[in-house]
This record gives sequence, structure tokens and C-alpha cells, in this order.
Amino acid sequence: MASDPRAAAVASGPSSSVFLPPPSPSDGELLRSLHRLARDLSVVETPAPFLRAAFASISRRSKLLAAAFDDLLLCSAAGEMPRSASLCLREVLLVLQRFKAVVADCSARSRMLLLLQSDEMEAELRELHHDLATLLDLLPVVELGLADDVLDVLALASRQCRRCSPAHEAEQALKASVLSLIQEIEREIVPERERLEEILEEVGINDPASCSEEIESLEQEIGDRASEKWTSSMIALVGLLRYAKCVLFSATPRPSDSNSKADVEVEDGEPPAPPSDFRCPISLDLMRDPVVVASGQTYDRESIDRWFSSGKSTCPKTGQVLANLELVPNKALKNLISKWCRENGVAMEACEASKSEQAQAVAANKAALEAARMTASFLVRKLSVSFSPDAANRVVHEIRLLSKSGSENRAFVGEAGAVPLLVPLLYSEDAGLQLNAVTALLNLSILEANKKRIMHADGAVEAVAHIMSSGATWRAKENAAAAVLSLASVHSYRRRLGRNQSVVEKLVHLVRTGPTSTKKDALAALLTLAGERENVGKLVDAGVAEVALSTISKEETAAAVLAALAKRGGAEAIVNIDGAVARLVAEMRRGTDWARENATAALVLLCRRLGAPAVTQVMAVPGVEWAIWELMSIGTERARRKAASLGRICRRWAAASAADGERGAGCPVATVVPPAMMAS
Repeated sequence: MASDPRAAAVASGPSSSVFLPPPSPSDGELLRSLHRLARDLSVVETPAPFLRAAFASISRRSKLLAAAFDDLLLCSAAGEMPRSASLCLREVLLVLQRFKAVVADCSARSRMLLLLQSDEMEAELRELHHDLATLLDLLPVVELGLADDVLDVLALASRQCRRCSPAHEAEQALKASVLSLIQEIEREIVPERERLEEILEEVGINDPASCSEEIESLEQEIGDRASEKWTSSMIALVGLLRYAKCVLFSATPRPSDSNSKADVEVEDGEPPAPPSDFRCPISLDLMRDPVVVASGQTYDRESIDRWFSSGKSTCPKTGQVLANLELVPNKALKNLISKWCRENGVAMEACEASKSEQAQAVAANKAALEAARMTASFLVRKLSVSFSPDAANRVVHEIRLLSKSGSENRAFVGEAGAVPLLVPLLYSEDAGLQLNAVTALLNLSILEANKKRIMHADGAVEAVAHIMSSGATWRAKENAAAAVLSLASVHSYRRRLGRNQSVVEKLVHLVRTGPTSTKKDALAALLTLAGERENVGKLVDAGVAEVALSTISKEETAAAVLAALAKRGGAEAIVNIDGAVARLVAEMRRGTDWARENATAALVLLCRRLGAPAVTQVMAVPGVEWAIWELMSIGTERARRKAASLGRICRRWAAASAADGERGAGCPVATVVPPAMMAS
């Protein structure tokens, strides 16, 4: 008796090399699948107005097929279908599944990309209709014993499929109009409002929500490289739609929850603010590709590449001259950022790989640049005549979004004259308007030319200081502190800001009273100001050393602030604070790698600047020798160097103390000195 191959395959276990395909569905299951699929296709929604005719034809033919399959289900209940009919219907099922895939693909795409790819889509639909008509003609209807009216329905469906019309002239004309708009913008011709509105209405974009959704979809498709052929046009269309959103639609941002106890701002379409540790110290944006430089600091690759390309070879955050310009990927931080993005619905993965390429493409796309320039000019003109807080808030919100990304956008907004108009709005009593204004200034300040515009605008620095002390929300205060940090990256502005007592006092107050994210930005700003020697006296007088020590165990930047003060004239003020040295030693033992580096550097500077008074305090801290020894063993390269320097200072002090003791004038000395410190 012949053996059953299926049984042999089962008996042979999972290691067998014989793999059989899954069993085919029964005729009943096949007909139920066909009926369900045809019914689903009969009620598909049109993703765009210009596809209404194409989708209506799919719906009409699917309704005919659903009726025929319904009758077939009744006929097949009595027994199996003829083999030829079963095979033919299985092919029909595959064609209908392809129809469903096309429908799903169209629903997931942006309307503009659908329009640009309309020729390819129409060709695919024609092919599917032709395949379906051929299969319906081959179906052995006589063997199935169908009623005459069912035969008529199948024949009608076949004839309709063969009459599938080519793309409508109106659709082709709409596509030509959109491409014509792009060409006009490239020639710096501002689109006529009525014509722009009419074209977008035909595409199906007729309100702020649909416009914003279309922009997001296009940006996602550009990042995903959905269509290499149309990428340039898609980039141009993003700029055009941003312009249209401002000109045609009164997009109103969701107001910030100014009455919330948590005082946290939530905005429509915007994710929560990323943790400070996830933001690049240069651009202040969420890091997409974090890398570590030789100083141990982490930056976004794109930002630090620009820093090095400008001829600088120092660490932007610490000012330290780098031994080399190598960039090491920070994979651990990148994983944490990716996790945060997933949990908060922030797109990162799609844009990460192509972010810099996309930025370059935008910069090279004349239509996109001109559309951005037109948008910036329109918004600034509109802001200049906006007299109500509500109207101003809508415009400033759009300026904020436009300046959020792209140096070109920031340049266009700054050149259009936005800064002098934004400054008075920082005194607004409307919490949302105030927040949007200070955030827009922060975004603009990332560009070097805009730093100059802000610093030279009448009352701008005072207005930012006002936000830090009297801002309606902590988010506004935090962004004001970040703006100071951004402006202080320029040497001459760092001096000017450091001389402004109000700015320094407000930053100190934020460190004392603000939430964690606000403390981080305020400390970072103080660290930058402390990089200028002539600022240190004013910083010390304002209590920067005290406030840094009070937060040293919670904020790693605090140790860097103390090291910067000690290096440039603030050593005595630090040592005179009760418990300061002990706190630095504690941070040297228990802080983060960067905090341990800076705590050790601060102790070395205190000892070198002040001599015996500082060294005596260091050696009086229990366990300091072991802390030095541990850091020399497992610390970062910079931490090991600083720990070795501190160890040498302590050994010399111990040796001098021992010599004095022999002469009868001894001082308390360390009782335990690890072998690593005893080495010469």
C-alpha cells in the first residue's frame, strides 16, 4: 500500500526536510471569502475627490460580484463545485485581494502623492479590471448551474471591467495645475489666493486639519522615500501647503492649559517636551543620532558636524580643546531616546536615517525655499497688523512651527523682521501667546544671524529676563533660560548677558525653584556664562556657587558650573561655603561620569588656586584617598587625569605635613594612603 506523504512528513518530526503547503480552503470557505471581500470593496471610501470615479467603479462592480457570490453560496451548499470553477474562483480571489491592497495603499498615502502617481495607479487598476474580466469570462457558469439572472450579473460585471475608462481629463488637468504652481513658486511668483484655494479644494484639502495632516503625511513619505521619482515635487509641496495653511486657513492651536496645577502646556499635534538629556546642547532639538566627542559630551551628529566644519576644535559645552575630532555613537542613549519616542508617539525611526539627506534636499529645492520665504513674509506681515491676542497667537504659533526646523526657515523668518514684533509679546498676559512667542525666539536664536537680531532688538534681553521671573508657565520660563543659553554661545553676547544682573539673578532663581527640566536649562546657561572670566565675579555675587552646590547631587551640570567658577576666579568663594569641599568629594564618588570629572577638576582647581586652606579641607573629608584611587582605576580618561593630579597634590601635602610633624608642628594627616597614591 502506498504510504501517505503527509503522514510521513508528520512522523518525521520538525527536523524533516519535507514541507507541505497549507491545505487549500474548502469551496465553502472560498465562496465566503469571495463574498466578504466583494462586500468590503463595495463600500470603500474615496481617499481623494479626484479618485471618486475610479473608486466608484470598483464599488459598483464589487456590488455585482457580491450578489453573484451570494447566490453561489446557496448553490454550493448541496455539494462541491466543479474543479475548473473552483480553480477559476481562487484566481478571482487573488485579483480581489490585489484590489483591496491597492485601496488600502491609496488610503494610506497623502493626497498629493496620489495625484502625482495617478498615471501609475490608473494603469494598475486597468490591469486588475482586465484580469478580473478575463477570469469572469472563463468561469464555467453552465457547470455551476446558476440562474439566468445571476449569469446576467456576471456578464454585466465582465463588460464593465472591460470598459474601464482611462484617467479622466479633469484629473490630469488637476495634476498639471499642481505642477504649474510649483514652477511658478520657483520663479518667485506668489500664487493667487483664489486659484490656490480652488486647486486645494479639488485635491480635498479645505481646512486646517486636512492641511496639517497632508503636510505630516508628505513629510513621512519623504523620510520613507516612498517615491524617488516625485521626491523633489513632494518637498516643494510641503512648502506650498505650509504657505497655504497660513494664507487660506485660520489654523488655531489648542490653547495651553494655563490653569493646570501642573502648569504644563499641551498643544495640538505636538509631542511633550523631550527630557533635557535627550536634547542636543547645540541645537536644543531632540537628538536623532547622538554621538560622543573626545571630552565625553554627547551631541547630535548633524549639529556637532556643523560645529567642526566651522573650524572649531573645542567641546561646545565645556570649552575644552579636544584631543581628536572622532565621533563615537552613543548607542545606549539612542536606545533610550527611541523608547521615549515610541512611548510618546514621536516619529524618530522614519526620519532618523534620512534627516540630513532630507534637509539637503530641501535646501536644494528652489520651490520649497521660495515657498518658505513667502510663508515667512506673509506671517510677519500678518503679525504686524494683528491687534487681538487670539489673532496674534495663531500667527505666532505658525512662526514657531516654521522656525522649529531648518536653518533656511529660521533665516527667512528673521530676515522678514519677526524678532522686533515678537519681543513685546513676551509681556502678554495670555499664557499661550507668551509661550509661543518665547519659543519662537528660542527657535530663531539657533541661527547665528538671528542671535544678532535678538541681542540688538530693543528690550529683547529684558523681555527674556521678564519671562524667567514672571512667565505664566514653567515651560515658558524653561524656554527663556534655553534662549539665554543659545545666545550666550557667542563670545561677545556672553559678556553682555553676564553683565546683566537681572538675567543672572533670574537664572539663579530658576535653579532654586524650578522643576528638573527648568533647572537643567538654567544651569546650562550659567555654565556658559561662567566661561567668561569677567562674568565670574557677578555670578559669585548672585549666589551661583551656593545654588550649584545645593543641586550638585541631582544635576550633573552643577559640578561643571563649580569647576568653571573655580577656574576663573571663584575658588575662594566656593571654599568659604560651609561643606562645599565635602559635597564635591561626595559627587566625585557617587555622581555620573561627567559629574565626577568636573567635581574632581573643581577640587584640583581649588587646591591649586588656594593652596593649604583648600587641601586641608580636602584631606579632612573621610575616604577621600579611596575616592581618588577608585577614580584613577575606573574613571573616564579625563577623570583619571584629574584624579591623578589631585592625588599628587594630596601626597605632597601629606609629605609636607609629616615633615612638619617631625619638627614638632604636625597637623592631622591621612592615616591610610592606597598603594596607587604612594607611587611616585
